Amino acid sequence: MSSFRRISDVSCQWPSRPVGLIELIGGSYISIKPEVTYKRLISCLLKRNFAIHSWGYIPNFDHQLQANQAWKQFRQSRKILEKRVGLIPKSIRLGHSLGCKLHLLAPDGGRNCDGLVAISFNNFRADKSIPLLRKMSKKLNFQTEFSPSPSETLNLVREHYEQINNLLIKFKNDNLDQNDFLLKSLKERSADKSKIMNLDGNHLTPVSVGLREKLLKANLQNSLKYENINLIVDQITNWEILTS
Repeated sequence: MSSFRRISDVSCQWPSRPVGLIELIGGSYISIKPEVTYKRLISCLLKRNFAIHSWGYIPNFDHQLQANQAWKQFRQSRKILEKRVGLIPKSIRLGHSLGCKLHLLAPDGGRNCDGLVAISFNNFRADKSIPLLRKMSKKLNFQTEFSPSPSETLNLVREHYEQINNLLIKFKNDNLDQNDFLLKSLKERSADKSKIMNLDGNHLTPVSVGLREKLLKANLQNSLKYENINLIVDQITNWEILTS
């Protein structure tokens, strides 16, 4: 059994004696209540006895500001957890889609965790991410871009992101994934240990099955519903840094 509490915008689910902590930031517009939209993924990680902190947010154009907010609230939540159970053996940051970018922009450059798992990293321009914005900008003759922009984000990864342990997960049927660009930037840093894995699935594979089926209008057999999510959890929990 795990306990649940909310600290600021962080949903905290705690086993009595966690073997580690996973800090989750999900994708755009599906992370208002991540404890619901990533329920299956979180449930599988809880069964492996990890404490889960998931940050809920509504995306805006200032990604650096939101990255700072997430980092501060995660730090606050971790301190409260450690007062309860003692020091946490391992700490993994887990991002999906935009959530990967927000973790990469954390003010500590990834120093205060043991690694990042980046699922379906997404770093598109604003006018590609928001089709209506592209139409409006052409009609009204203005330009709006995320801060930092896609190119600035990759420059910040090369110059300021310090975490060398990064597991990048991409899906074979995901045309929104940009993990190849992220891996290239990570590998340009010294002593990098990042690696990439290709799994079956699509951009919404990590999302809880009920919502995923509704969005994709899928009709999957029950025996296959959780296979990809379970495989993701296996990769995260069996990652070598967890036992190093």
